[in-house]
Amino acid sequence: MSLGTHTRSGEGSRGLSSSTSRFRERSLARRRRPWRRVLATLAAVAVTAGLVWVVGWSTVFAVQDVEVLGVSGAEADAVAALVEVPEDTPLVRVDTAAVADRVRARVTVAEVSVRRSWPGTLTVDVVGRTPAIVLKNPEGQLEVVDATGVAFGVVKKAPTDVPVVTATTSGGTTREALRSALALLDELPPDLAAKVTSVRVSSANLITFALGSRTVVWGGGEESVRKVAILQALLETKAKTIDVSAPDTPVTR
Repeated sequence: MSLGTHTRSGEGSRGLSSSTSRFRERSLARRRRPWRRVLATLAAVAVTAGLVWVVGWSTVFAVQDVEVLGVSGAEADAVAALVEVPEDTPLVRVDTAAVADRVRARVTVAEVSVRRSWPGTLTVDVVGRTPAIVLKNPEGQLEVVDATGVAFGVVKKAPTDVPVVTATTSGGTTREALRSALALLDELPPDLAAKVTSVRVSSANLITFALGSRTVVWGGGEESVRKVAILQALLETKAKTIDVSAPDTPVTR
């Protein structure tokens, strides 16, 4: 009996010792856990700070090149000169809106967008203005004008298939006058447009054009559809001058 009692007492002591050890290990683990979380957080912060520095302050992802798309030659060089971003400026710190505003100020540019092309290129996408008409101004210069009425350059010779419009006064060179001329050319049916031999603009409200030996007083750009219909009817007459500037009261001479 005493031997059996002694054996059970030893087993109890070993069980108590094992439980105490496990309790101590769990207690130490609980105490270590907050430190591990702190160290993990600090490591994450350090990595993030390092990435921010690399992207935002170092030259690893800095501007090394400016790429201009949509135009070429001298025009591309002129656009690139307007970017004005120092080399080695981190791409992420480039004010793309400010760059776009500078490029947009160039009269030959119709639309522009600026984007970052990683790792080191600033890309400028440009849509240049295209000639819709050529304006012969009162000084005799030939100005190319786009479809919105913006004059954006002077040429020695009008591009092929681009209509030439003559401004008889300075009032005929305004954007409003040019828009009226463009509206006229847009509204004329192809068969009539093919017969137009000259267009003269005095102001936004006074445009005349020649159909062979006939003169048409068009007026301004309003009521163009109605004016075309009246003009087509009056062309059946032998009138040398047809005035549709006031379509309610057209005049022939």
